[in-house]
Amino acid sequence: MRSPRNETLGFGIAEAELASEGASERRCVLTGQTGEREGLVRLAISPPDGAGRSVVLPDAMARAPGRGAWIGVSRADLAEALTNGRLKGALSRAFRDGRLDIPEDLPERVEAALRKALTERLGLELRSGRLILGSERIAGEARSGAVAALYHASDASDDGARKLDQAWRVGLEREGSGMAGERLPLDRAALSVALGRENVVHLALTDARSAHRVAVPLRRLRTFIGTVNTGQADGP
Repeated sequence: MRSPRNETLGFGIAEAELASEGASERRCVLTGQTGEREGLVRLAISPPDGAGRSVVLPDAMARAPGRGAWIGVSRADLAEALTNGRLKGALSRAFRDGRLDIPEDLPERVEAALRKALTERLGLELRSGRLILGSERIAGEARSGAVAALYHASDASDDGARKLDQAWRVGLEREGSGMAGERLPLDRAALSVALGRENVVHLALTDARSAHRVAVPLRRLRTFIGTVNTGQADGP
């Protein structure tokens, strides 16, 4: 098997906004179960090479043209299906083509693509002015009721997160509800590098549509790496 470049297929999210579309369903080619499109990961294939073979690559934003195959399994399940040949059979049927090259590191590529999709979306929201950083600024916006979604780095201190959670509840008049910001599957180092800022620990979105756009890649990443939402971004 040849080793293609570590790339993904699809249009860059800088060129196209995520649509606030309905919860259309897709079928996982491995389990046969259906689920919301926004919770599954799409795989696509590259144009065939001179020998007529195509490479299977992650389409993290589900925007690549042509036929796609959807998976709703964890990274561990994908790795197992790759090893035992079940993925090869499922994709050959889905793409109606048995001349597929499936990279041995496809699970790693999928996770990397999903993480990139999430951090790029956060970067776009930051540049648009809808993502705010810094505990003091977030606390002020939260108390005024201007925060639509609140996030914390995976390694944020419990005390710092609790204070901002409380400010958020006060601003939305939800005291006593237990509503809390969401712990991201990214630590402060990863967030700081992705956003080009120092010590990014807490983040907040001031727009509900922005919150939806972030929720899509975040949900796909969580499904794939097998983590759960430890906060309640839209209330109980």
